[in-house]
Amino acid sequence: MSAVTDAIAAPAGPFALAEAPALPRWYAVHCQPHRETAAASHLANQGFTIFLPHREKTRRHARKIEKVRRPFFPGYLFIKLDVARERWRCVNSTFGVIRIVMQNEQPAPAPPGVIEALMTACDGNGILRWKGELAVGQKVRVIDGPLMELVGELDQLTDDDRVRVLLNIMGGKTRVVLSRDYLAPVDASS
Repeated sequence: MSAVTDAIAAPAGPFALAEAPALPRWYAVHCQPHRETAAASHLANQGFTIFLPHREKTRRHARKIEKVRRPFFPGYLFIKLDVARERWRCVNSTFGVIRIVMQNEQPAPAPPGVIEALMTACDGNGILRWKGELAVGQKVRVIDGPLMELVGELDQLTDDDRVRVLLNIMGGKTRVVLSRDYLAPVDASS
């Protein structure tokens, strides 16, 4: 080999191309309606690492009230990939998947740390337990249970994840003890 071809093959000095190691990142996968769980199962069978957070929802039907698990992000799940080293195009042809979310011709990664933060907020069953900051005297909305959509004032916080709320029920203020998970702060703008 001549000196010219050696210099082209392996550049050295300040003009050398530093090859950054590609690390696995999290990517969003758009799923078919109500097929997130099936898509997650098929992708896991292919050896991919999947994250599909859920939430508990109260469903009322035929005089029955029951808790059901629903995806926290309906129509989406997350997959951990190293797009430089792994075959990621097979994700698009997986049962239950519409396509991986793209930016130009490459999958668009989720911002670093976001999926990891969501994972730490999940309990052992994969239920996302997102607790907003609550303070005594704050306006809160009941987001789950038989009192759903009522707005009240936070009266007392306790250590065991229970709260006491003053709700306007039938023209009067009624004290109700609820799970902290049933409440969300009401924005000042609403």
